Amino acid sequence: MSTLRGRGTVRGLPEWDRCAVMGVVNVTPDSFSDGGRWFDTTAAIKHGLDLVAQGADLIDVGGESTRPGASRVDASEELRRVVPVVRGLAAEGVTVSVDTMRARVAEEAVSAGAALVNDVSGGLADPDMVPVVAAAGAPFVVMHWRGFSESMNSRAVYGDVVAEVVAELRERMDAVIEGGIAPERIVIDPGLGFAKEAAHDLALVARLDALRALGRPLLVAASRKRFLGHVLAGEGAAPPPARERDAATAAVSALAAHAGAWAVRVHEVRATADAVRVARAVEGAA
Repeated sequence: MSTLRGRGTVRGLPEWDRCAVMGVVNVTPDSFSDGGRWFDTTAAIKHGLDLVAQGADLIDVGGESTRPGASRVDASEELRRVVPVVRGLAAEGVTVSVDTMRARVAEEAVSAGAALVNDVSGGLADPDMVPVVAAAGAPFVVMHWRGFSESMNSRAVYGDVVAEVVAELRERMDAVIEGGIAPERIVIDPGLGFAKEAAHDLALVARLDALRALGRPLLVAASRKRFLGHVLAGEGAAPPPARERDAATAAVSALAAHAGAWAVRVHEVRATADAVRVARAVEGAA
């Protein structure tokens, strides 16, 4: 089976003939990658539409920073940030994902037009999340997660990171399915950068085949993350700023697409859109 045929499809979402590109719109004042540039609703909607014009297939809208050490915002503020942007993009025909750990935000975002719920906690942060998503019949991203941003760095302890992430994701998938979300609506995400050191992230990128063996479409979200900064800096040097990691991100996008990822989540779309199309052309020539 070629990686193209083996990527999988997600019920309720469009089908693409290659690895899809998920563009990121952070409606936050404290994002690690873009520092609040799209905090205004109008600017965020325009940015989402610009990403689509640059080649994004779907747009992930989030209103709460999940960078290491970040504090949580309250639900009303997250709703204020996210829902108008979701509504505005959906009204323009954009396939929208909502990046949230709160069931209430997920529910209102889906009502506003979001087609996918991307919960970095895989439903662990809010016990109402799985029932709400199941009732809505929405596709759901189950990410590998070991705790909130304030404490996740202390949880980056593994004997065999690939085996442990696969086992923990399998356990979480089973719980989500038991909670009523149909298996064909589930996407899995290894959670690069979440409770992981650089070596852990690299090991997971090297073994995406082990994650794909879980049997569900795979989302890879490496964009601008710390492990890329460490790779670019080299031993003992300071990592470059987040926005100087886009070429490295595109390299991971190409590797992920070649390994059969369903989608890659990125802040800078154009280079990754080119990367996944080249990967698709190579697959077609094999």
